[in-house]
Amino acid sequence: MKQSVESKVVLITGASSGIGEATARHLASLGATVVLGARRKERLDAIVKELVDAGHKASAHVLDVTDIESVRAFASAAKREHGRIDAIVNNAGVMPLSRLDALRVDEWNRTIDVNVRGVLHGIAATLPIFKEQGFGHVLNVSSTAGHNVWPMTAVYSGSKYMVNAISEGLRQEHADVRVTIISPGATESELGDSTKDSEAAKMVDQFRKSGLIPAEAIARAVAYAIAQPDDVDVSEIIVRPAKSAL
Repeated sequence: MKQSVESKVVLITGASSGIGEATARHLASLGATVVLGARRKERLDAIVKELVDAGHKASAHVLDVTDIESVRAFASAAKREHGRIDAIVNNAGVMPLSRLDALRVDEWNRTIDVNVRGVLHGIAATLPIFKEQGFGHVLNVSSTAGHNVWPMTAVYSGSKYMVNAISEGLRQEHADVRVTIISPGATESELGDSTKDSEAAKMVDQFRKSGLIPAEAIARAVAYAIAQPDDVDVSEIIVRPAKSAL
């Protein structure tokens, strides 16, 4: 696997914590050049310093995935610096759960902006580069909630169902661009912190108490998909705790 990931230039959104950070660290350890994007500059700088001090290749840019120009600048800077982009991991996401009758409309809109528009912006910023190169790999982080709906997950699940649909459409439209959906189950991350509704927060706490897989498990799935030969497209990987259906 190391030979297949080594020297690849990989962009990662939402890279300041959780799955994004774990993915950056894991891919860098395998020899990839990682370009981290997120809103928290100090956190990004600290991660990059650790990676570079350890002899890895990493850089970072402040990124707001809800702003198409921010995402285009992120991709353009990586292309300018490294001469190509091999893959983008569209990982940035939020999960403010609540019942629909709670009418937390601002949270619904934020979920759509980050989870759906953020993925579309990542595609819009990198697809022209991939088409010009004749190769590229889009990895979209979805969720097991993109396969099931539970009470208080309607909007979040809907956003992840849409990520799955977008990914499948992209795969069918472009034979020269590989597309992978990574669907984590309950994973250690800050994602649950975006749930502010008190009833839903109790449910998130129960998820956490039931046992979570480490973010590194998702990072390994990302590496597996990237490491496949160019003529192999891993369409989807679902990773969940062994003792949980979530």
